[in-house]
Amino acid sequence: EYPLHRHVSGFTSSLRTSSTEASLPTSVDLANGLRRPHQKPAILRKISAAQQLSASEVVTHLGQTVVLASGTLSVLLHCEAVGNPKPTISWAKNGEEVKYNDRMLLQPDDSLQILAPVEADVGFYACNASNALGSDSVSIAVTLAGKPLIKASRATVINTESPAVTVDIGSTVKTIQRANITINCQVAGVPEAEVTWFKNKVKLSSAHHVHDGLLLIANVSLSDQGLYSCKAANLRGEVTESSQLLVLEPPRPLPYLEDLTAVLSSAGTSTRSVLTSPSGTNMTISPGSSALIGCAVDGHPTPNITWLYSGKPLSLQHHLLAAGRILQILNVSDAPDGEFSCLAQNEAGSLTQKTSLAIQEYQWSADKLTACSASCGHKGVQLPQLRCLLDGAEVNISHCKEKPKPILQPIACNRRNCPSRWMITSWSPCTRSCGGGIQMRRVTCQQLTAKGSSVPMSNEACAQVSKRPVDTQNCNRQPCVEWVASSWGQCNGPCIGPRLAVQHRQILCQTKDGTSVSSDQCSALPRPLSTQNCWTDVCGVHWRVSLWTVCTATCGNYGFQSRRVDCVHIRTNKPVLEHHCSWRPRPVNWQRCNITPCENGRLLRGGEAVWCGGRKEGRAISQKCVTGPC
Repeated sequence: EYPLHRHVSGFTSSLRTSSTEASLPTSVDLANGLRRPHQKPAILRKISAAQQLSASEVVTHLGQTVVLASGTLSVLLHCEAVGNPKPTISWAKNGEEVKYNDRMLLQPDDSLQILAPVEADVGFYACNASNALGSDSVSIAVTLAGKPLIKASRATVINTESPAVTVDIGSTVKTIQRANITINCQVAGVPEAEVTWFKNKVKLSSAHHVHDGLLLIANVSLSDQGLYSCKAANLRGEVTESSQLLVLEPPRPLPYLEDLTAVLSSAGTSTRSVLTSPSGTNMTISPGSSALIGCAVDGHPTPNITWLYSGKPLSLQHHLLAAGRILQILNVSDAPDGEFSCLAQNEAGSLTQKTSLAIQEYQWSADKLTACSASCGHKGVQLPQLRCLLDGAEVNISHCKEKPKPILQPIACNRRNCPSRWMITSWSPCTRSCGGGIQMRRVTCQQLTAKGSSVPMSNEACAQVSKRPVDTQNCNRQPCVEWVASSWGQCNGPCIGPRLAVQHRQILCQTKDGTSVSSDQCSALPRPLSTQNCWTDVCGVHWRVSLWTVCTATCGNYGFQSRRVDCVHIRTNKPVLEHHCSWRPRPVNWQRCNITPCENGRLLRGGEAVWCGGRKEGRAISQKCVTGPC
């Protein structure tokens, strides 16, 4: 029933191998025992049944399958390898290094002995031989009679370069596109198991290169991603192991970034944006403004984005938008020099894209000139116009105040001979101030040269250009006029002060022949007064004073003198009522006099000595009253 199985002393050894496994390495000569120098390790694979050393002991070589039965006390797994330098032997079970103990023994000849095997010892044992030139590995299955056993791995294999990869079932495979992936499902079991492959729980047909427990997925693409399962089944049961295949796509640049367009529309038209690229891009931006930098990349899985400035992590103020694919620089003046780059990474590889921001500088410009001041001759100049520019556009001049102003030099222009033209002098004064006169000027034809000299030319040369200007003209043709005044009228008005009465006369504008004309024609002449103050006879008065009388005392505090004050007419010298002189200050008519201390307390009045309130030797002196103030 099982032609490939042999029964030896109650133990069954099952061998499943390919033709290459049954052959010996070409670098080994077993007959002569010779080894070539500097040879990679090679493990000898022997095709034979398990040998019975006793009723409870089994010895087997690699490349075979050991089926444990009840009563087995020992299993010896023999591994022989050749190579130069001599290979180092190590053992692993189900992909993990064997931990030696009192049941799991490493023999001096590098064989692995399992004492009193139990169900936990079931698995695939791999002998690994390695030296400086390389390594080799061969597995042997140790199983119980019953449901199949699949050699599974829990490794994660990431392939980013190799065109072909082979893994054991149970591994997670991450690979680039267009690689050839082979998944090995090594099965051991008695009776022999049948292997069936599935993708995402759907059975695969033989068209998927299924052969002898191997599944080949050629020229892998994104559509090949999925869960691949190997099911081994026999009469005793079934077991399934699966491998996840993930197709990697390294980061690659995209020509656009939709998120950047959306963010830019909400940020306003003043915000500038730029996309990074592998070769690098450039953008010029105004100082102090904000900028959006996009990292347009794609890949599988989605790359992680890391932003750098001058090769270092960002330290300036920024925001990350759209899952890190957009970098917003809040103030580009914080990054005057340097390069921004985005590093896109996933398991398939990495991609660096970069851009450089050039901050515009305000600068003075004198590139525009004023119009030439002359069309010919030697004095034509153009003056540079000083402007403040930002990216070629004129801005307020205050932005350039920190910049040194350039030195402006006039630029000569139109320095050439002028066409012949009429030269005229100023008009002479008019021969008459009114009534019609004549003015004259000099008219000549001259040419101004580029050197500044004036060269006389014939009148015909100028007449071809323009008509000759006149050299004589009439002037002051207006009639001769003057102001004429009539006699002063009567002096009228109250006598309040000197000359405050008023008198009038008539003023007329007349020609020399006495014809009256409009006053406007005499407006250029000084106009005589038509009104003036005058002096009436009634106002011809003044205050007249007499001489002062003799002082009433020669000393003391009581002397006074007086005089007569009258308002009299100037012409007749006769007194008039005082109110006629009221507009003049009235002189005083008395005053004190001789106010000096008296000797012995005496007052003299009219040559007589009198006592007046004095004291003599501490005694009161009698007082004699006198008329008038004392």
